[in-house]
Amino acid sequence: MAEQQTEQRRFGIQRIYTRDISFELPAAPDIFRQEWQPDIDLNLNVEVNPLSAEQAEVVIILNIEAKQADQVIFLVEVQQAGIFAITGFNQEEQAPLLHIGAANTLFPYAREVVSDLVARGSLPPLILQPVNFETLYQQRLAQHTTEAATPDST
Repeated sequence: MAEQQTEQRRFGIQRIYTRDISFELPAAPDIFRQEWQPDIDLNLNVEVNPLSAEQAEVVIILNIEAKQADQVIFLVEVQQAGIFAITGFNQEEQAPLLHIGAANTLFPYAREVVSDLVARGSLPPLILQPVNFETLYQQRLAQHTTEAATPDST
């Protein structure tokens, strides 16, 4: 019976795509005449959108802002998405597979899109560091638990 249950479990990629891309370079052309020492602010989020009982869309949302001396140099927004087949797992098992496993699958694609956009802006390379999606997932769970335990003060 355990073998039968294992055989019915499936987690696979059906499609990977870029859902949204935006690149702005408001400091051009002045930025090209300055020394390059920006402060980079990265915001990352993972969304899971159920499509059916056996499919989910996972989206990594990256918002990157580079500033130098309070001047915005560039803004990058990328939504890297994928459709994943997931069968034979209960809800408790699906959440980490999608938030961690699928996000780990999508991140290299998002990193490449960001790197390409910045390079096309004629700027020095921006290579995003690896992300520990397991830690992010655990932090979000802890945050939701804390929020649920806090009484509403209205």
